[in-house]
Amino acid sequence: MQIGMIGLGRMGAGIVRRLMRDQHQCVVYDHNADVVEKLAGEGAIAAHSLEELVGKLDAPATVWVMLPAGQITEDTITALVELLPKDGTIIDGGNTFYKDDIRRGALLVEKGLHYVDVGTSGGVWGLERGYCMMIGGEKAIVDKLDPIFATLAPGIGDTPRTKERKSKDDRAERGYIHAGPVGSGHFVKMVHNGIEYGLMQAYAEGFDILRNKNQDTLPQAERYDLDMADIAEVWRRGSVISSWLLDLTASALAVDDDLKKFHGKVDDSGEGRWTINAAIEEAVPVDVLAASLFARFRSRQEATYADKLLSAMRAGFGGHIEGAVQRVDRG
Repeated sequence: MQIGMIGLGRMGAGIVRRLMRDQHQCVVYDHNADVVEKLAGEGAIAAHSLEELVGKLDAPATVWVMLPAGQITEDTITALVELLPKDGTIIDGGNTFYKDDIRRGALLVEKGLHYVDVGTSGGVWGLERGYCMMIGGEKAIVDKLDPIFATLAPGIGDTPRTKERKSKDDRAERGYIHAGPVGSGHFVKMVHNGIEYGLMQAYAEGFDILRNKNQDTLPQAERYDLDMADIAEVWRRGSVISSWLLDLTASALAVDDDLKKFHGKVDDSGEGRWTINAAIEEAVPVDVLAASLFARFRSRQEATYADKLLSAMRAGFGGHIEGAVQRVDRG
């Protein structure tokens, strides 16, 4: 299939490369012309403006916007609405607030266009591992775009199949779902990221307890000089708490168990706050998720070893640099 891609950062460029590897035609644009030219050298079709990108796409065009949530995505989609011919489709693959999706979807319907929201997980490893996708939008449009999603998804791979599953739709097993109408994809991804906060916090706090077991305030017989890297490694193998996040933790600790390159001031990019707000709207108690968000706030005042480990995990799965995240706060 043919698709336009706007935003060639950590994930956008990986998405383009994975699509081209499966013979999809990609027209690409980014404000950084060097990145555009690099991908053009790998087989993409370069565009140097939104107008040029739309002009190089066959109608009805499909354009995937992979930009940080907030004003830059809002401005880009607003511009595309005026440029795309009737029946064109805009995909937002960033971490957009789902209520913004609902608003945009209604606007695009008025303009004779289609809107699809894709909650995309995979970070900097997506090119190699594939992207887990949670998709919202009209069924007919999502089905039409299935070849794109099928290419980007991880596939069944070597993950054991759930024996009790009765569904005839195997897309979930292959790493992507059509969650429902516009906004539902980003809503599911929002909660996914809220859970991620809690999981990361649990690992970080546990390793902080292990790390501090050798402090002078404890009786000598109760002090243990534990090897953080070895503990992370052994837990990866057969433990009930093994996970990809633990894999990333083990990698970071193998390099330096003091985590000296991390300051431990842990950013939040918006999804955790939105998840808590949704819980409040639904009157759902989320003690762990709320505490993990507040721990990130506290880390910016006085960082601990746990906070350094959180920073290490964020760098591992998403390439996040401490202090470089633009937060998006919405009610």
